[in-house]
This record gives sequence, C-alpha cells and structure tokens, in this order.
Amino acid sequence: MNLKDYYNQEVKKKLMTDLKISNIMAVPKILKIVVNVGAGEAIASKGVLDKIKEHLAIITGQNPVITKARISVSAFKLRKGTPIGVKVTLRGRKMESFLEKLIKVIIPRLRDFRGISQNSIDQNGNLNIGFSEQTIFPEIEFDKIDKIRGLEVTIVTNAKSHERGKKLFELLGIPFKK
Repeated sequence: MNLKDYYNQEVKKKLMTDLKISNIMAVPKILKIVVNVGAGEAIASKGVLDKIKEHLAIITGQNPVITKARISVSAFKLRKGTPIGVKVTLRGRKMESFLEKLIKVIIPRLRDFRGISQNSIDQNGNLNIGFSEQTIFPEIEFDKIDKIRGLEVTIVTNAKSHERGKKLFELLGIPFKK
C-alpha cells in the first residue's frame, strides 16, 4: 500500500476492523515527520551547521531550523543556548512525499537490512529511525560532503499505543523484523 492509498476509505475501514475501532475519526494517522541532525562538533566550528542545514534542505525540500542547547553541560563544554543541531518538521504533501521516498527508496538502500526493530515504536505509537550516514539519500552527492553524519527520522502519529502504531506502519509498508 502506498501513502496515497492510506487516505482511501477502504484502507481506513480495514484499520478500523483490525484495531476494533468504531469511529472512523479515531483511526490512527501520521501527523508529522521530524528529521533531526545533532552536531556536537558545532561547538568548536561554526560553519558545520551551515553545511548540515544545506544537506537537510536538499534531502527534505524544506528550510531547516537550527536547534539550541536547552541546558548547560560542563563536561561537553556546552552552554545553554549554543547552536548544536538542525531539524526540519514536515507536514502535508512534503511529509507524504518524504515518507514515500523513505519507504520505497531509502530503506531498501540500507546495507544488511533485515527490518526495523519493533522497539523503534514508542508507547505512543511514534516511530524513530536512525541512519548512520546521510549518503543513503540519493539527493546527496558523495563528492560534496565534508563529513559523514547521521540523522534521525521521527514519524509522529496519533495512534496512542504501540500496537496501533505498529499496525499503521505495517499497512504503510514499513518492514519490521520478524
């Protein structure tokens, strides 16, 4: 099933029967996708966040936001308010196209991939996937990167439980470990 089919009434009804939901408005759906890159080396060099921001804009098609430290940690020489990461929140059509690209292009490109762990879904039905390098995205040219960095993709739902979130992601075609 692709993401556009998810909004089809028959698919919602299948999810209703599988999850024993009586109201169609209570069927779980994806609210947003957050793509996050944390960069500890941004404390020492200022140009790092600009490069990460540029790569994240290419990957998602949306302008990223710089995130700042919420607390001070003296062991890491980190002060509150210091820029240490970049994130993008996707909604609507951009979210749908990014999720479809994630399911059909990115996940199949992973080396030695045997499925996503079921522990990646939290108790609220949200899915967290970590990638060790940004080069798995086809938009990123390997010659133009300065350093290989990881990123985290969080798919936020209104599922309210682990089981409901897992069923939603299975119907969307996300492969889980058996």
